[in-house]
Amino acid sequence: MEDASRALGFSRAKGYDLVRRGEFPCRVLRIGRSTRVVTASLLRVLESGEPEYNGAHASRCTPS
Repeated sequence: MEDASRALGFSRAKGYDLVRRGEFPCRVLRIGRSTRVVTASLLRVLESGEPEYNGAHASRCTPS
């Protein structure tokens, strides 16, 4: 989490806040009390500049 947050340009605290709100720009796995960023998702976001939420690109997500 810390490395992914830093790579995306925000603090660790902001990263965890975004995860809590479901707005972290990469896929995140919650395993017990542990939070992990999916590396492939992080790399895609860094390459494209386009966020992913739950594995779907933001441009393909429809607002509810």
